[in-house]
Amino acid sequence: MEPGRFVFAHLADAHVGAWPRSPAVRAALRESVLRALEVVERRDAEFLLVSGDLFHTPVPDPAEVAPVASALKRLVDQGRRVYVIYGSHDYVAHRTSWLDVLAAAGVFVKVAPEAVRAEGTRWTLPFQVDGRTGARIAGISGRSHGLDRDYFRSVDSEAFRAEPGFKIFQFHAAVEEYLPPGLREHVRGIRRDDLPAGCAYYAGGHIHMSYVGEGPGGGLLVNPGAVFGTSRTDVENVVRGSTHPGIVIVTVEDGRATHEFVETAPRESIRLVDVDVSGKPVAEARAELERELEATAAPGALLFPRVHGSLADGGPSALALAQVARGLGPEEGAVTWDVRDLAAPAPESEPADRDADIEGSEIAALLAETLPTSAWLVGEEGERRVRELLRELGTPRAEGQTKIEYEADRVSAARKALGIVPSPAR
Repeated sequence: MEPGRFVFAHLADAHVGAWPRSPAVRAALRESVLRALEVVERRDAEFLLVSGDLFHTPVPDPAEVAPVASALKRLVDQGRRVYVIYGSHDYVAHRTSWLDVLAAAGVFVKVAPEAVRAEGTRWTLPFQVDGRTGARIAGISGRSHGLDRDYFRSVDSEAFRAEPGFKIFQFHAAVEEYLPPGLREHVRGIRRDDLPAGCAYYAGGHIHMSYVGEGPGGGLLVNPGAVFGTSRTDVENVVRGSTHPGIVIVTVEDGRATHEFVETAPRESIRLVDVDVSGKPVAEARAELERELEATAAPGALLFPRVHGSLADGGPSALALAQVARGLGPEEGAVTWDVRDLAAPAPESEPADRDADIEGSEIAALLAETLPTSAWLVGEEGERRVRELLRELGTPRAEGQTKIEYEADRVSAARKALGIVPSPAR
């Protein structure tokens, strides 16, 4: 390491374990994260900052955690450090998460305090000192629904700001001044001035769009964006080049930071398909879907078809999207349907039931994603069974009914709804 010069890496919103019903997409996300960790090693970064949501849930599938934990452990064994804050997905109050387990195993250094504080309580910002570079690193973890905003506004960061050397602040929150136009009306964030002033680098996370800005009073502010993404919108942004899916490499020379986005997601494997079925009979709409997907499918491709419009006859489930996907022959889970804007025709004599349309579309999406192999979960009959199952499972417990009795009744009702005959007693 040259005097006054060092390199570190910054990653956020990996969401390992996302896409639970799309095995091929989930695997592509995991591989994108592993490639990002390889970049840390290849670029000889002194340390790695993880600014929240490394995992999609606090306790993801161990099979998803294992390869990522192994890659992180390899970095640590090489003498690199991993500084972590929690995001809104991988933190849960009063429970142990995989981040806690890995921190206890010595893989992570947890930067931010996790104790839940009373609203408005003044608190002092703690920090870590990186032994090799002398960098001072502090942070505030993310919380769901923006519950962390008060933490920023009640922090006393004077001691941290008075520290010498290169200072880094990690956070997992939307910064209102840097929100993309389409999110400004829907996302509540912190103000830029809520961040502690005087840092040379602000390591952001939470918004799945990469951006570069300036912290309060100066200092480079970077959000890497999601490594791969967790929604069709994220995937669209990757394909269109609106974001940089991957990791950021930061070079520090004489106290000044410069950044470089290094992309690791398989942009070339992602195929977007858009099919408007407005006014088309089910048979015609299905045939068009098959043609569009056949023209797009390729070995290793991840297909994201969006089906929208109102069919001329039948409901969304009549398209039998799971069968359409199986007919293509790609890897299981490589087709991820978006049917949020797909609707059945409204009866001429009655006003359209928007809630019913939404419910039907969601059920159709569920059946498409789970690729049912049983005939009784296909088409109109499959949708009817799922609707009945949801009604039965949503039945509240009767007055005086014990928990055991209630659970037994719900299991019995669910079996009946699905047409499952109880096994004879032995």
